[in-house]
Amino acid sequence: MIGRNLMEMKPTLLPEDEEFNARYQAGDEAEDLAKAFPTSSLAWAMLAEEAWEEGRTIESYAFSRVGYHRGLDALRGAGWKGTGPVPFSHEPNRGFLRALYSLGRAAAAIGESEEVARIKQFLHDSDPAAAELIEQGKY
Repeated sequence: MIGRNLMEMKPTLLPEDEEFNARYQAGDEAEDLAKAFPTSSLAWAMLAEEAWEEGRTIESYAFSRVGYHRGLDALRGAGWKGTGPVPFSHEPNRGFLRALYSLGRAAAAIGESEEVARIKQFLHDSDPAAAELIEQGKY
């Protein structure tokens, strides 16, 4: 293809999960979604966000850590090699990015500064706009 930057990495796009999406859209609770879909980073991100809103920082950290690792597994399964874009614009990627954001926020709250810096960079490298969109609730 003429004009394509051959050094540019292709974005990783996680697959849709129709069954999860149907239950999510139907309003299933995050805990029920995590039980039914334990590999879903979105379910764990939702639990982390709920815990954070309720002031349960350690639980938020734990839930987001699970969501982060589930997301890494999914990314690797989708061909991700440890670097490259994970665009927020692709809806199935949002669970991982939300878990990553939540992990950074909870890590900051418990004073884990090296982790915070690493996560901030990882989130930016995945999608420079992701943190701002998550903060604005645009998901």
